[in-house]
Amino acid sequence: MPHGSAGEHELQRRLGTEEQASGFYDRQVHSGLTPSMREFIGRQNMVFLSTADATGACDSSFRAGPAGFVSVLDDRTLTYPEYRGNGVMASAGNITENPHIGLMFIDFTHHHIGLHINGTARLNRDVDQRSAYPHLPLDSAPGRRADLWVHIVVEEAYVHCSKHIPHLEPAPRNRGTSGDRPKDADYFVTALLGL
Repeated sequence: MPHGSAGEHELQRRLGTEEQASGFYDRQVHSGLTPSMREFIGRQNMVFLSTADATGACDSSFRAGPAGFVSVLDDRTLTYPEYRGNGVMASAGNITENPHIGLMFIDFTHHHIGLHINGTARLNRDVDQRSAYPHLPLDSAPGRRADLWVHIVVEEAYVHCSKHIPHLEPAPRNRGTSGDRPKDADYFVTALLGL
């Protein structure tokens, strides 16, 4: 299966980057997860994801947990727990309409490298996912239990180079308990009202 969209290839032709892009596709884009990619995912404690509804309207989101909260099931399959959060279920709702998903893992603190994963996703109930994969962690988010699991079949995986990945230091978990910071639900609303 050729890599890249028609739009990518058209822009490569217009800008004269076809040979460079072809080299990237041949060397860097994999149809599954290499052992190094699997190990990398197992060390990550966050992932950025993108989904779209049936009309193509996009949503980006963020998931985090203990290192390895995204479980590598095999070289073509990943899964992560989906919790209720704010109850909106934007990403999960999109998956029910459109299975395409993109994930971006970035190591901001050590190797400054990223991993793109594109594939298709489906939602599985916790009981069904655990029945099929009994080795899944029970407490990937301490004190919370997953309602659903996002089950992803990898279509392509490739590197995101370190050139523009900043170095970040983990911040302390103190969230401004002295009253200098609004609650999450009010954070942007309060700022707007203060204008």
